Amino acid sequence: MAARTDAELKVDRTLDIRGQVCPLTFVRAKLAIEKMAIGEVLEIIVDHQPAAVNVPRSMEHEGQKVLKIEQCGAAEWHLFVRKDRERSTR
Repeated sequence: MAARTDAELKVDRTLDIRGQVCPLTFVRAKLAIEKMAIGEVLEIIVDHQPAAVNVPRSMEHEGQKVLKIEQCGAAEWHLFVRKDRERSTR
């Protein structure tokens, strides 16, 4: 199987939550991905450094797949998460 390149990363929805802090960043991301179909990719844009760590970790804990974390400039991150499962039953 060939490696996936950035050009092949298809984003289905973008959630721009710059200006928001944890834990609201994860709550907003979780609500957004719950509305998506399995296999779709959510791009999450944050500017709160702890969110760049906590949101991906929490998404993986929920059973989603973090595809890429890209830092853009000094204080902006783009997180790419693929929905791999339906809502957690926890």
